Amino acid sequence: MIFKGVGDSKPYPDHGLSQSQWAQVPPQQVRLDELITTKQELDLATLLDEDSTYFGDLFAHVVYYRGEMYLEDGLHRALRAALQQRHVLHARVHLIETGRHR
Repeated sequence: MIFKGVGDSKPYPDHGLSQSQWAQVPPQQVRLDELITTKQELDLATLLDEDSTYFGDLFAHVVYYRGEMYLEDGLHRALRAALQQRHVLHARVHLIETGRHR
């Protein structure tokens, strides 16, 4: 299995981060098999687009909540990494319990 789990919602409270606030979170490597998705479907055109910068960020957005890592944005990047047989993804990780970054 590529991901730890596949979800269809965000099981954490709203963090309220804007795109510019996400951009301040330094990217780090996360393992694909530790991520739980918050979407079950993906637009295939987005996945296959080499120049895709969905929402303008080059890095996926991950929310760390209650010991779990949820892939909030960047499913297309994560799947592209898996198709290239990579096990890690560069992502911005936000700790929702404390409002800090991981």
